[in-house]
Amino acid sequence: MFNVESLVRKHILTLQPYSSARDEYTGKEGIFLDANENPYGSVLEHEKYNRYPDPYQRKVKEKLAEIKTCNPNQIFLGNGSDEPIDLLFRAFCEPHHDNVILMPPTYGMYEVSANLNQVFTKKIKLTADFQIDIDGVLKAIDNRTKLIFICSPNNPSANSLKKVHIRLLLSNFGGLVIIDEAYIDFAKDRSWIEELSDFPNLVVLQTFSKAWGLAALRLGMTFASPEIIEFLNKIKPPYNINEVTQELAIQALDNIKRKNDMVEAILQEREKLAVELSKIPCILKVYPSNANFILVKTSSAKQIYDYLIDNKIIVRDRSKVALCDDSLRITVGTQEENESLISALAKYKS
Repeated sequence: MFNVESLVRKHILTLQPYSSARDEYTGKEGIFLDANENPYGSVLEHEKYNRYPDPYQRKVKEKLAEIKTCNPNQIFLGNGSDEPIDLLFRAFCEPHHDNVILMPPTYGMYEVSANLNQVFTKKIKLTADFQIDIDGVLKAIDNRTKLIFICSPNNPSANSLKKVHIRLLLSNFGGLVIIDEAYIDFAKDRSWIEELSDFPNLVVLQTFSKAWGLAALRLGMTFASPEIIEFLNKIKPPYNINEVTQELAIQALDNIKRKNDMVEAILQEREKLAVELSKIPCILKVYPSNANFILVKTSSAKQIYDYLIDNKIIVRDRSKVALCDDSLRITVGTQEENESLISALAKYKS
């Protein structure tokens, strides 16, 4: 039977977390002389930002839980998804001892966080069609493997990974399986959040940066069992999400129709862009996409990248990552932006 406490670093189990003023008194009324705040207000004359924010973002989580059909105690909010990724290493992986499994090509911050926390990485490449090498991953697991990171839809390949493979890992691995769903809004797949009750070792990451159009806020969502969320809360900085971000997140969650409309527009442009890219001679292959970007194999990625830069069009050269030789990652832009890209590529001469 899965026991999250058996995975947690031993000193974290007994760690006494920092107790903030807003932990000790959560009321809204009274004379607040407990947190050494400025009693006169803020230098922003018409704004009241002199008080510390809710350290657990309760209002945001209540509204988010309704949308995601889960409980508020199954949600952790972080400074982007990068914060919970880092905290998962801090909570569950002993430096110089434990290891995690990564599946390149994938999001680069998993490895950066592993290196920062001095945790060994085992890299099992995806297959040629960007799916999980399930036999390779299962063979790589040992008694020091604590985390497996899965990005689906994957970055940079843009495809969704097969659920049967992910479910197999969830059922056969005693550590945590982290599924990064940063691009889930652009896919037809159902979120793994729906299966939290079936898999106590499941952690799901999502973000406000993509479909919600709030990349500048740096607000990431983590969904897991209350027990896992409790450990993340135990070791996070006390006020990790500022008041302005919390206020704007609540406004955003009240405007889900706007988000859905933008997603639909991106999906329509994605389909048109894929068709037009396939007609261009220097584009050798257009990979299927379940994200808000498209991976393409080109005749010469470096030269095409530089050419586009000269035309003030910025894409991402992914040639140096596994399985992506001479490949560019192209974000789906507006209709006008996509037309400018296609026009520039049509004029490219090798």
